[in-house]
This record gives sequence, C-alpha cells and structure tokens, in this order.
Amino acid sequence: MPNSPSAKKRLRQNVVRRARNRSIKSAVRSQLRKVREAIAAGDLEKSNNEFRLAVKKLDSAAADRVIHANAAARLKSRLNAKIKALAQAA
Repeated sequence: MPNSPSAKKRLRQNVVRRARNRSIKSAVRSQLRKVREAIAAGDLEKSNNEFRLAVKKLDSAAADRVIHANAAARLKSRLNAKIKALAQAA
C-alpha cells in the first residue's frame, strides 16, 4: 500500500485509468469480433457497416493511446483486406 500522499493519489488515478482502458479495449475487441463474424457469414453490407464502426473505435483507442497507433492501423488494414476479398468473391 502507498504511504505518501502523492503515491495514494497515483494509485487512485491508476485504478480509474485501468478501468477506462479495459472498457475501451473490450469495446474494440467486441466490435472486431462483429466484423469478423459478418465476414465469416459472407454478409458484405453488414461487414462494411461493422467495419466502419470498428475503424471509429480503433482510431479513438489509438488517439487515447490505449492501443498503439500502428496496431490500430494493422488491424484496420487486415480487416479491410478481408472485406475486399469477400467483395471479390461475391
């Protein structure tokens, strides 16, 4: 347990930030799952809509530095490639 006042405040801040970061990461993962499920189902329109929301959440998480910007870009690129492959197959 922290002893100094500044360490106590730092602990309080860390608890709040950890909860916020976990919530954001969970929302991003859920949205990525929705996109992948739509792609697996072969639903091009739904996958495009879910992808748009996923991009928004990924960019927001990267802007808040919850995830690294390059990780967000990589995920967006891979999902977009899968959607384009689905569109080509259709």
